[in-house]
Amino acid sequence: MSQLKRTPLFEVYKDYGAKTIDFGGWDLPVQFSSIKEEHEVVRTKAGLFDVSHMGEIEVKGADSLPYLQKMMTNDLSKLKISAAQYTAMCYENGGTVDDLLVYKLADNHYLLVVNASNIEKDYKWLADHLEGDVELKDLSEETAQVAIQGPLAETVLQKLAADTNLSDIGFFKFQENVDLNGKKALVSRTGYTGEDGFEVYCNTKDVISIWKDILEAGKEEGVLPCGLGARDTLRFEANLVLYGQELSPEISPLEAGIGFAVKVKKEDDFIGKDTLTAQKENGLTRKLAGIEMIDRGIPRHGYPVYFGEELIGEVTTGTQSPTLKKNIGLALLKTEHTEIGTEVEVEIRGKRLKAIVAATPFYKRDKK
Repeated sequence: MSQLKRTPLFEVYKDYGAKTIDFGGWDLPVQFSSIKEEHEVVRTKAGLFDVSHMGEIEVKGADSLPYLQKMMTNDLSKLKISAAQYTAMCYENGGTVDDLLVYKLADNHYLLVVNASNIEKDYKWLADHLEGDVELKDLSEETAQVAIQGPLAETVLQKLAADTNLSDIGFFKFQENVDLNGKKALVSRTGYTGEDGFEVYCNTKDVISIWKDILEAGKEEGVLPCGLGARDTLRFEANLVLYGQELSPEISPLEAGIGFAVKVKKEDDFIGKDTLTAQKENGLTRKLAGIEMIDRGIPRHGYPVYFGEELIGEVTTGTQSPTLKKNIGLALLKTEHTEIGTEVEVEIRGKRLKAIVAATPFYKRDKK
């Protein structure tokens, strides 16, 4: 049995009562206190996540932009320095290699942030399609990442960033070399919870100090360390897709509802463009929809969904929503059955239970 990978923060997990699980080959905390408490603190105050398992790949060289335009579904020609863009990489058949963030550090210099379970696959895919004056480097081993998320995230992180006004960093913008109590970091106004917040990228040797400093700075505000359990319920309520569930080699970005990151009209050709263009022009045969249970039962990943006697799809993610106190799910369904209010049935432990198609996102923060 192969050894589980560990982030640089693993050695301090026990100090905070972490309960760890195997997550895609990583030994990561599912919770520190409880999933519900951690979920609630992110929605009302702020929570701190270790996301050092994510992958970072540097792309630089004179031909970086045309190369990335070929690899990505979004239009990187629109990306400005110190800004980030959400995008996907696809196979020729429109299936998804991965969804990721691209940070533009400078002209001809980019940082790609990819899903932890896909680091090796993504790097190989990028390397196999390398063209022109482009250099790839996997920075995952030397880079750590924490995310502080929630309405009080800026207030707390600002205490460490004496020389930087964090309110100047807009949504999907970032600043490099931010001094956080003497440790340098790239601070990005991004996240995976549906709340305001920051993702902080630093050298692995600095991450324990940054983690401890943020928790210390946030004591007064009630900041808690948070695990994967709350990260999943938070992102799910906000309708943020997860690779391996809403996205996969068999599911296109359009089917998963992230068509905003697929620019089939950009001039540059990209891998999968023909298939995705055809999906847009001809209409999707299936797409992601929200479902809300009427009968008692929780829709879980992989559960089949029926309309009458017809199997129309399956649940990709489902849980009892900590915010809404309802049993809800996301499901990939035949398009003709995705109108809001359509009554469907989810097969749960051999029984078909009633549900209706519901609007997404299930939760949207109040942007005051």
